[in-house]
Amino acid sequence: MSYAPPHIPGPHIPGIVLISGATGDFGSAFARRFAALGSRLILAGRTPEKLKALADSLDVPTHTLAFDVRDRKAMEAAIASIPAEFAAIDLLINNAGLALGMEPAQKANLDDWEIMVDTNDKALAIMTGLILPGMVERGAGHIINLSSTAGSYPYPGGHVYCASKAFVTQFSLSLRADLLGTGVRVTSVEPGMVETSFSLVRFKGDAEKAAKVYADTTPLTAEDVAESVTWAATLPPHFNVNRLEIMPTVQAPAGLAVHRFKKA
Repeated sequence: MSYAPPHIPGPHIPGIVLISGATGDFGSAFARRFAALGSRLILAGRTPEKLKALADSLDVPTHTLAFDVRDRKAMEAAIASIPAEFAAIDLLINNAGLALGMEPAQKANLDDWEIMVDTNDKALAIMTGLILPGMVERGAGHIINLSSTAGSYPYPGGHVYCASKAFVTQFSLSLRADLLGTGVRVTSVEPGMVETSFSLVRFKGDAEKAAKVYADTTPLTAEDVAESVTWAATLPPHFNVNRLEIMPTVQAPAGLAVHRFKKA
């Protein structure tokens, strides 16, 4: 009797991919990877000139959306303006996000807290709410949310940033529960240390502080994260990656801190 090997589906290539925060380090790496696969792209960001430069560098049909993710009305108008040939979004990558400051919570800038919540959480949730009904109606789609190991392993000075990323992870898992049976996939991608402009933004342009974060290490790169996102997105439609936590080999979850009193 001859042996018939099991059928193994080939990779799933998303037809249309929407990337928020598209002109940042992660976003542009994602755009290059999916363009190489032949996906059509919707690139969302704040700066029209940067969006145009990125779109011009890619050899696939591309539509750009310029708006601030913290402006709900602008986001709604931008999504409503997507032309028909780009409307059936197969993959939404909620990538826009940032950290600001690393002072102890009692010394933190409240404006920084508000910006992080508005960008990392509110904007991500609203973007998802705008795109998700179409995916459910079509019975297919994938939402990939960029969370962080900070959502699982808080650290001093992380306070609202860590909490905002915990929201992203839990929101992703809750979406999975709601979307059971719809054919729509959801993945929380949770990188650890990645050398990008992340720390430069966090320290508000202080290059010396930012450089110290990565000194004497071999961190992940934006391309490494893009590899992980592409892997999760191109798996066969019956395969859902719920959470994908990645770290460089030089990093590991830390132990719990203990304050010890000085003896008199």
